[in-house]
Amino acid sequence: MIEFECYGSPAPQGSKRHVGKGRMIESSKKVKPWREAVKWAAVEARKGASPLEGALSVLLVFTVPKPQSAPKRRVTYPIRKPDLDKLVRSTFDALTDAGVWGDDSQVVSLLTRKVFPLEGEDALDAPGVKVIVGFADGR
Repeated sequence: MIEFECYGSPAPQGSKRHVGKGRMIESSKKVKPWREAVKWAAVEARKGASPLEGALSVLLVFTVPKPQSAPKRRVTYPIRKPDLDKLVRSTFDALTDAGVWGDDSQVVSLLTRKVFPLEGEDALDAPGVKVIVGFADGR
């Protein structure tokens, strides 16, 4: 099992745009720093272990910044962008780059949430992500 927290601004990996001569780049400049932060947090958490093999189960809890206009004294839900599926995409690519697993196709179970700081189960105190990767069979 690998478990860690990564602080930073979660960035969605969405569409790429064509810049000529067959080259494509990310539409958002925030994706690369986010992926790098997650990658290095995962490398540190792995402590040199080999990539996980077999069927995997993943928990991702994204803590996103709470807008100034949101109520301060009650729990609210982050129902605006970024899209949860695109946050998962950027984070999974970072975990692959970090060598957590051979390929994200090994993930057979995924539980993910998007919350505001200190609001909701496993929410961090600042923007970032909590990651738990384990074996699907519970070993």
